[in-house]
Amino acid sequence: MNLDHQHKNFLKINDKDCCVFQDEHINKVLPPILGLEFVFGLLGNGIALWIFCFHIKSWKSSRIFLFNLAVADFLLIICLPFMMDNYVKSWHWTLGDIPCRLMLFMLAMNRQGSIIFLTVVAVDRYFRVVHPHHALNKISNRTAVIISCILWVVTIALTGHLLDNKTNKIGNMTLCSSFSICHTFSWHETVFLLEFFLPLGIILFCSAGIIWSLRQRQMDRHAKIKRAINFIMVVIIVFVICFLPSVAVRIRIFWLLQTSGIYNCEIYRSVDLTFFITLCLTYMNSMLDPLVYYFSSPSFPNFFSTLINRCFRKKEEPENTLTMNVELTGDLNTIRNAPGTLMTDPR
Repeated sequence: MNLDHQHKNFLKINDKDCCVFQDEHINKVLPPILGLEFVFGLLGNGIALWIFCFHIKSWKSSRIFLFNLAVADFLLIICLPFMMDNYVKSWHWTLGDIPCRLMLFMLAMNRQGSIIFLTVVAVDRYFRVVHPHHALNKISNRTAVIISCILWVVTIALTGHLLDNKTNKIGNMTLCSSFSICHTFSWHETVFLLEFFLPLGIILFCSAGIIWSLRQRQMDRHAKIKRAINFIMVVIIVFVICFLPSVAVRIRIFWLLQTSGIYNCEIYRSVDLTFFITLCLTYMNSMLDPLVYYFSSPSFPNFFSTLINRCFRKKEEPENTLTMNVELTGDLNTIRNAPGTLMTDPR
């Protein structure tokens, strides 16, 4: 990176005209947000992986997809301390070029992997509820593993370019970032937009299909079915809250680039800070995904019930999970026979 223009913050990055800022508010605002996301995300996803690895007695396709979602979230969360260090030092990266590339790659890959597997879980639920006799509901665990591996390969292929994203020098400072305000529309930014709009459309379609199907069967009057529908809505709302702000701000940046050009960098200062604040919200999705595991499989509430009972040394008989738990990955027969156990995941 070479200073190529008299205007402050105007820089050349890989022969592209860019604006880069080292805002003094970065090290005050973002580290506390990332710190909270790291602590709660590590705790939630760590417990989820522990349950998957040591307390799941039987596996099926839906649980395999949830496991991959937990892996993606966990791998993203453990990268946050390095990004915190980057923000605390106001974008001065001190850990070397290779660690920078790996961090940016891991953040992008696992953010995208989390979105992809969350979308797959939504599609899986849709077919199990709306099309209960479809062949996709009968795929073997081996097929689910193969699908998961293919999805990981696709994710790596879409984000692997970040492994070639070198650190850049700004005077005595070393910049490590995958997002800059450049006049040229990059592949990374294209993927960033597509990984929101495409999954959002699929999740909305699947959720609307599930709700419509349940209402057609007049099952939405049951209290537990209503709670399940409310949970579907919460998943959509959380997804939109976490990802829409950063996408909207990025689109705003693109609009400014087209209308105002790149040579007056000062007009981008506030929107640049806003983007990185909203980008931190995308990591919050990985912190909140454990709620999806908790409400999607009885194994999780059962684990915590058992743990609480042991802590208080209770000897009460465990409650019947088939009547107390609601899961969105069951079959039509379960729904017809027990409306209160919408899509229960049998142990």
